[in-house]
Amino acid sequence: MSTILRRIFKFLNKFFMVPIFRLGFGPFMGNPFTGYIMVLKTIGRKSGKVRYVPVNYTIYKGYVYCISGFRKAADWYRNLIANPEIEMILPCGSLYARMQEVSDTDEKRIVTRQMLINAGFAGFFEGYNPRSISDDELQIKTADMPVLRFQPLGIGNGASDYGGWAWILAIVIIILIVLALIR
Repeated sequence: MSTILRRIFKFLNKFFMVPIFRLGFGPFMGNPFTGYIMVLKTIGRKSGKVRYVPVNYTIYKGYVYCISGFRKAADWYRNLIANPEIEMILPCGSLYARMQEVSDTDEKRIVTRQMLINAGFAGFFEGYNPRSISDDELQIKTADMPVLRFQPLGIGNGASDYGGWAWILAIVIIILIVLALIR
């Protein structure tokens, strides 16, 4: 089941979520059902290429957090360990940040619960209700789940900046306006 689920998420992420954020539609994607999503721009640990990965996130005490639902096996997690300074595309804009793995148990418990709630329906894939599970049970079930904290260092490139895709939408709108005027 886990392999099938990973393939489904990989397909949807590559061909739907990443293009949506690169086109500038990130603010329209977050809601309690589908979850609150950001896109990490990691650097491949072997290839050195930029890799885009959508993840659920939460903001707590001025930091941005995410968890690796597929634990330490996720390629994007291993890329972050190798290159911890990255750009993140949040719905509100882009940040440049440094990643640190959370080791404090209280911080990890608080953030993990909120992350699973913010994940919408995907938060239930762990096999329990993140709103009602006890703190002790949550810590046991997520002990091997990395919790990542991103310390903002500055602003990053957004959808309308170099490397973004918002210009595609602008050109399409201009072409449609010109075609409408011609008719």
